Amino acid sequence: MSGGAHPRHQLNELIHSPVRFSIAATLAAVDQAEFRYVRDIIEVSDSVLSKQVSTLEEAGYVKVKKGYVGKRPRTWLSLTAKGRRAYEAHLAALRAITTQPVAEPIGERS
Repeated sequence: MSGGAHPRHQLNELIHSPVRFSIAATLAAVDQAEFRYVRDIIEVSDSVLSKQVSTLEEAGYVKVKKGYVGKRPRTWLSLTAKGRRAYEAHLAALRAITTQPVAEPIGERS
């Protein structure tokens, strides 16, 4: 993220990836979600989700909690406060891009 005037400079490159953006969007709507639920919602394989979650976890955006339900291992995912702030800022940048005034193209005047 650089300091240019256009709102695209505020986009978070880490979250901008379609799969990571989908993970963040899914987790932003809940306190936590089971790994399998997120996998099924965003329609990716276990390995793709695992790799992208690891990237978000390393950045401090996602918390991974492992445990058991009965004897079955489970993994829960949640956005951290830092991750939630980054996601909201990314959304704000996208909104700013889509709502910014459009200049009249040169040569298009009547």
